[in-house]
Order: sequence, then structure tokens, then C-alpha cells
Amino acid sequence: MRLLPCSSAPPPGALPPRLSLIVPLYNCLGLTTAMLASLHATLPPGISAELLLVDDGSKDGTPAWLEEIAARPPAGWLPLRILVNERNRGFAVSNNRAAALARGELLLLLNNDLVLLPGWLEPLLAAHRRLGASAGLVGNVQLDAATGAVDHAGLELTLSGKPVHTRVLPPERAGSHGVRIVPAVTGACVLLSRALWEELGGFDEGYVNGGEDIDLAYRTRAVGRVNAVAQHSVVRHHVSSSPGRKARDEHNSRRLALRWRQQLLADSLVPWCRAHLAEAWIEPDQQEYLVTLRTAAFLAGLRRTPPPEASLRVARAMRREFARWDELCGQSA
Repeated sequence: MRLLPCSSAPPPGALPPRLSLIVPLYNCLGLTTAMLASLHATLPPGISAELLLVDDGSKDGTPAWLEEIAARPPAGWLPLRILVNERNRGFAVSNNRAAALARGELLLLLNNDLVLLPGWLEPLLAAHRRLGASAGLVGNVQLDAATGAVDHAGLELTLSGKPVHTRVLPPERAGSHGVRIVPAVTGACVLLSRALWEELGGFDEGYVNGGEDIDLAYRTRAVGRVNAVAQHSVVRHHVSSSPGRKARDEHNSRRLALRWRQQLLADSLVPWCRAHLAEAWIEPDQQEYLVTLRTAAFLAGLRRTPPPEASLRVARAMRREFARWDELCGQSA
């Protein structure tokens, strides 16, 4: 890794900013320049922040463009530092390297394929402040840039224990101030304290362009913090635009499930109960009567634990997924 000499880098001894914005880059120069234009157009006046860009071995015009802005940063830009990886190292490594140099009290990780909309930042900061000492990772609502449909409103678990994006914006509960607690959030746009990042050791670099954000979210919960979505913060996202973004998805998913198997199972129980009750409402099954009764009692708060069938059936589905991974990856669970 090398640090490009940059005329707008903060001088030695300068007071640290409140916020460090970290943006990894890998090709897609057109998206990068549009994203950074939207960033600087939507920052609140007087924000105390710095910008760190990390080039992860780009092969398009990105390296030459970075040399240019290092020498002549655009007017009105934040104080800037530019890191260049010696080769393509992936999302986790790029963020870890930039975060190690960040000086802000808060870290804001941003993908280079976002389109930042007016008013996106303030709700993130407000949500983190409202959560106080319990604050973990704070994400936001992300719309597919191509369609405008909700692509992310937090993460939830499937009936087989797999994390997926929530793609329906849940109704805001009265008194929630737009802050919704979730199991995890995507790393495409996420705010957290630098102290928590350092406590957790940043991203696990064993993940390659996928899964590292969910793993970080579960480690956050393991130290007693909560993850949340700031529902009043909305951005657009050109989803998975970086080349090779999905190449290691199955390996990443297996690694995540091996590490967090019991926690993923536990987080799947409420979704399983809701799905079972919805199915039973449409097609009642006399053989499932007791399961349905226990499920309804649990969801109504009349029973403290879900029915045992929920755990058994989610665990069975997870075993099938591990068997598929074993065959696909040529490894044993």
C-alpha cells in the first residue's frame, strides 16, 4: 500500500475531524465521480470530516484520475487522503487499511456506486447519537438506482438461516424516531464509532467481497451493541456494480454460517413463525394444529419461546444448505 502525496491532506498536528468517510474504489470511474459529486453536494454545512479513497488495483482510468485530484483537488472538497493497494485485495482489506489511517471519532463506510440524496447524512448521525452507548452499526434505506425499488432496509433471516436484504420498508413504529433495530446492515453505507471498529478489529479479511459486513454486525452484537437502520436516511445504489463482486458468494456464505450457525438459527425463528402462521391461515393443516397454536401464542407474546418445531425445521434447512456447500466447495462442515 502507498499513500499518494495530496495537496489537501490534513497538516501534521491538525485537530481530528468528527467523521472519516472511507470509499474503496475498484474500476467504475464514472460511478465514482458521480458518487463523490453527490457526496459533496449533500454534506451539511460546516461538517467536520475527512475523505479517504482507496484504489484497489483499478485497471480503468481510476489511477490516473486519482493522481490528478491528488495534485489538484476539486474546489470545495473535504480534506483528502488517497491510498493505493499494490494489487486487488478486496473490500475488507481496503476498508481496514483506510480505517487504520482515519482520524475521525466516527467512521462512515461508503461504496463508490452510491448516489447520495439530500438529507441522507443527518439521520444516520442522529440515529447513532440516539442509540448512545449501545450503538453498533447504523445503516440506512437504499433504493436500487435503476428501478427506485427498495433494495435494503436492513437484513433479515430466511427460513433456512440465510441473511437477505429486507426489501420492503417496514412501517415506522410510533416513538421510534425512524430508528429500527435489525440483526445486521449492509456495508455499502454504514456508520459506526472508530472505537468500536478498533475493539472488533475491523473486517475479517477471510471474506472476499461479501459477508464481512454481516460478520462485523454479529460481532457487534456479541459485545452487547445493537445494529439499526436510520429509516429517514435514503440513498440510491447501483447494486453490485464492481467487477467480480459475486465471485466468492458461496464461500463467503459458508464461512459466515460456520461461524454464526447458532445465532443465525436463533434469528430465523421469528421469520419462521410468521411464515408458518401465514401459511396456516391460508391452508389450515389439522396435523399442524398444535404447532400453529404454539406459534400464534409465541407471536402474540403469550408464550416466551417459539415452538420446538421452529428450531428443528430451521436446523434441518440449514443442514441441507451445508450439504450443498460441502458438495459445491469440496469441503466438510
